Amino acid sequence: MEARAITRFVRLSPRKARLVADQVRGKTVEEALNVLKFLPQRSASVLAKTLRSAVANAEATQSVDVDRLYVKRMTVDEGGMWKRFMPRAMGRATRIRKRLSHITVVVDEKE
Repeated sequence: MEARAITRFVRLSPRKARLVADQVRGKTVEEALNVLKFLPQRSASVLAKTLRSAVANAEATQSVDVDRLYVKRMTVDEGGMWKRFMPRAMGRATRIRKRLSHITVVVDEKE
């Protein structure tokens, strides 16, 4: 039985976070947490926290063996954007878009 956890409006670029999510998709939870622990990217800690939350949800709602869980799906979708302006030459301004992410982690028990 699958369980999931969602972290919304995280101040991470979805494009950069997807690179980290691709490295742990399909692995066992223990292996995925170990990989995320040693990755230098900032998004690795947020993804690990969401993964631990999904494992806790699975443990609390169903009677599953935590050692048999694996990362079934890990998606990073684009959230909103913070829009800022930066002054430029000759009185102009350019828009700075600070992107937000929605992270969804689904864990399931291996047969």
